[in-house]
Amino acid sequence: MQVRVVTVSKPLVFFLCLLPILALVWRWYQHQLGANPLELIIRSLGEWGLLLLLITLTMTPLRDALGKSWPIQYRRMLGLFSFFYVCLHLTTYLWVDQFFDWDEIGHDILKRPFITVGMLAFILLVPLAVTSTRRMQRWLGKNWLRLHKLVYGIVVLAVLHFFWLVKADITRPLYLAIAAGTLLLYRLYRHWAKASPHTAPRRVVESFADRPR
Repeated sequence: MQVRVVTVSKPLVFFLCLLPILALVWRWYQHQLGANPLELIIRSLGEWGLLLLLITLTMTPLRDALGKSWPIQYRRMLGLFSFFYVCLHLTTYLWVDQFFDWDEIGHDILKRPFITVGMLAFILLVPLAVTSTRRMQRWLGKNWLRLHKLVYGIVVLAVLHFFWLVKADITRPLYLAIAAGTLLLYRLYRHWAKASPHTAPRRVVESFADRPR
């Protein structure tokens, strides 16, 4: 029954993940992107990439809280959609903003810290997307888990990138930073629970029988 529900609901989750880009296209068509549409598009794409990455990381604590494995079934799709939005975010910057002026792009990467950390986060995200398939997971074995722990550093870099990008109102990056910090602290707690099973809640300890993320 659980497998059937997940199978049926995956197309809905897929569609929901597409809504942000569809909303941007609609706002562009309706000329509702404001005085600086390029900045809005670039920032929105990047923000959704980060938000979906955080939602991806939320699947593990959700599984632990519910004692059910079904949240994990959505993790790969959410992670790949996060990568999709990050790719659009980067492509819009390279193409529409910089017109593939590699000298200027290189100058930006070296001289502007928020672009430096953003580019580093993207580079680290690429191998995670490439190895997201079950075939790659089987091929890499335990190394797959080690590789995908890069996601924690990526989240930190992405939040820092967002903070440094925003020049005035930091409310949105602050909320995402709090969410990221909470998720990372939960991972530390799970690690402590594994190391100290006699003092940790049973449900959290038992969750380590499943694949961590």
